[in-house]
Amino acid sequence: MSRFEKVDTLKKNLARALDDNLHTRQWHNIIDWVIVAMILLSTAEIFMSTFDLAPEVRRVLLWVDGICLVFFLIEVSARIWVAPLVDARFQGWRGRLRYCFTFHGFIDVVSTYPFVLGFFFPLPFAALRVLRMTRVLRLARLTRYSKSFDLFNNALREKKHELLISLQFLLIITIILSLLLFFFEHEAQPEVYDNGFASVAWAFAQYIGDPGGFADTPPVTFWGRAIACVVGVLGIAIVAVPAGIIGAGFTEAIEGERRSETIVENRIKIHNAFERKLDRPTGYQVVLPYRTLVELQARMGLKQDEIIEACEEDPSLRLINLAATIPARYNPVDRLAVEHVYVNTDYGCCIDRGSRMTIISPSGLLDPCTSIFAYYLAKIGGFNFVSREIGARAPYNSYYILSDSGDEEGRRHFLADVESLLSRPGAWSVTFNISSGALEPEYDTHIHIGLGGPKGDTTLANHDLVRDMDTFNRFYERLEKDMDADFGLKTDAQRYHATSNPRVFIRRIKTASDSNHMVLRIEWNKVLWDVRRMLLAKALATIISETIVGCTIPDDPTLFEKNIGYEGY
Repeated sequence: MSRFEKVDTLKKNLARALDDNLHTRQWHNIIDWVIVAMILLSTAEIFMSTFDLAPEVRRVLLWVDGICLVFFLIEVSARIWVAPLVDARFQGWRGRLRYCFTFHGFIDVVSTYPFVLGFFFPLPFAALRVLRMTRVLRLARLTRYSKSFDLFNNALREKKHELLISLQFLLIITIILSLLLFFFEHEAQPEVYDNGFASVAWAFAQYIGDPGGFADTPPVTFWGRAIACVVGVLGIAIVAVPAGIIGAGFTEAIEGERRSETIVENRIKIHNAFERKLDRPTGYQVVLPYRTLVELQARMGLKQDEIIEACEEDPSLRLINLAATIPARYNPVDRLAVEHVYVNTDYGCCIDRGSRMTIISPSGLLDPCTSIFAYYLAKIGGFNFVSREIGARAPYNSYYILSDSGDEEGRRHFLADVESLLSRPGAWSVTFNISSGALEPEYDTHIHIGLGGPKGDTTLANHDLVRDMDTFNRFYERLEKDMDADFGLKTDAQRYHATSNPRVFIRRIKTASDSNHMVLRIEWNKVLWDVRRMLLAKALATIISETIVGCTIPDDPTLFEKNIGYEGY
């Protein structure tokens, strides 16, 4: 293991250890409890230091304070270091700085780092006193381990509009009443109510009990006293109304927390339904391409709305309509199912296996079960893999044909990852798309190859995406021969599909000068419904590997291991 790999492993272990979850079953959880114990110890030391103690005891407390300071310096520094692994927003030094200004990050920094200044700079006694006072903030660090604080914060966030409206209403009514009070009391007590500020200050002082006695000037007129009674009622409302709103928000937050826990449990159930099954033609243990809603209801005891909620919250699960995969002439009936895909980026999936060949699935989000076939094509061949799995499905913003208006962050990352993989010398890519679905006509060929030319250009006079035509011809001859002999599938090049559109994504990125790119379309029936679909993926991987990459497909023992989903792949 290289030095960089060791550092990366250390960061991942630290991120898991500092997960702020006191209820995990991993050994890292011990670190969370040690942090809690050190916070309590530091708080106890601060409390004890307020007493008049013997010099020997004070020396012990100073040692405790020093040990706690060193411990928290290491812990907080580690949290800042691994922050990008906890949340992608904290990438880079700017992201880490952003972490330091989050609620918990700010408490961490303010209650720890300022004390180091006293070791390097001579500070006046007043400054040292302020620094020692900020140690009390360490107790606030316990809030990251308590759900009650999260629930209260959620309640305030959900009800902030109602709170703002109620406070605005009370503020406006109070100012109106205060000014009326001035007009009624000014003539009776001109020396007391000499301007509007005095009446406004008197009214607001009543809300907080007038602790300083600076508004101890009760009205003496009949209408002034009447207004004072109304202000008294508002004094009750200014506490009761927000308290009621926050209480309702707290109840809703608790219900939302329970709902979230239920959704997490349902997501786990659905994930467990995608256990790998034996594909007999290849002997591989593969993830099922889909599970119908009826299957999940019967096997997992889930209701339809629970399945839908789980899919909405989990980017690796999505609802699909299997009718979209069947040509219209068969009059397909709508059939809802759940598809499980592998997700490790904000747009979907990117796996770099160090290969010259990259399999790209830009439309997996919309085309059911197609990216799963492309995933296995890449895995069997040992190729790199990039797929788009996350985003809005209506209106659909394609990653294959790029629109000028699409500037979402996921698309930028998708193009950047593809560009990085295709910038390698001698890089090849196969963009995988589908054909002959519910919205497409059926063709007399089953596999379609595009090289950058217009539809109908079977002479391949236009092939600006492929530079090495000798290698392509070798690949195409082998593909045409083996697909027909082994599967009875016919192949064509640029007969039915155009790849000449200047907005095709591969034309919008910088690639190596000797790179080559193809678009491969396969009939939907062959990649989803045919029992030999995995055998087809293996055959395609073999042809690509032997004719383009120049090697045999690697032995991958994980393809023969039983497991759940993509874990261990």
